[in-house]
Amino acid sequence: MSDPVPAITESAATGDIAEIFADIRGVLGVDVVNLIWRHLATIPGALPWVWAALRPLYVDGTIAAEAAALHDDLDLPQLPPFPPEALTAAGLLDDDISTIRNVLAAYDRTNAMAIVAFSALLLCLGDELLPLSAVSPHGGTVFHEPPAIPLPSLLNIADLPPATAELVLTLNRLGTRRTNPILASMYRHLAHWPTYLALAWTMIAPLDADGRLNHSIADAASKARARAAHLAVRPHAPSNGLPGPAIGTAIRAAVEPFTSDVIARMVVICAVLRVVSAGP
Repeated sequence: MSDPVPAITESAATGDIAEIFADIRGVLGVDVVNLIWRHLATIPGALPWVWAALRPLYVDGTIAAEAAALHDDLDLPQLPPFPPEALTAAGLLDDDISTIRNVLAAYDRTNAMAIVAFSALLLCLGDELLPLSAVSPHGGTVFHEPPAIPLPSLLNIADLPPATAELVLTLNRLGTRRTNPILASMYRHLAHWPTYLALAWTMIAPLDADGRLNHSIADAASKARARAAHLAVRPHAPSNGLPGPAIGTAIRAAVEPFTSDVIARMVVICAVLRVVSAGP
């Protein structure tokens, strides 16, 4: 399987979808378009509407600010960093470690922003708060486009050695109680280094077993919804207002499994792995 949910790959994107993908990469400062955007691209009309609704909040720095505040407020388990000797013993060279840190930094950036942005979108589509419609921009925020973070290729799990593929799926079950959870793309990026995935499992699995991981994920999701409420009352929607009932329902159905499960758990897991992989 190339993607765990229907999605348009970046290489297959054409026309308006390809242009939006390029814009997402530029605005978010990463070399890859996250799965949630590529999944929305399979729903006619969904990606253009969602990106038009959220792009101004990305561009003016509002989502980045809320995401940074969320990140600073995460209740993360305290773990020691990997000693350099452990990384060396795992066969990881300096270039490997640098690229791994790039992968973690890219997902750390985009996941925190995504959970805030898409939680706000769900509030808007659910009519729980005022619709996002033009009132006034956020005064005085100066947006600086983040530097792009280079990433390795996104591996197809079907092409991985069986043991590595199973390790990816085992890691993906940590932090969720869903029977068939969406596969987090980060693990497929990190599958270039199976020994690092094994080290990651030794750090994350005990947190899953004793409940600390679930506690941190629930806390992150709750705080993200609170941050999202700040955005949902600040209007930046497209000029055509809210989508029709059918497309609105389709967008909600597409986004909910991400905000309530995969993005929420990866916000925490990625943040933990960045800490333990940063070195002493």
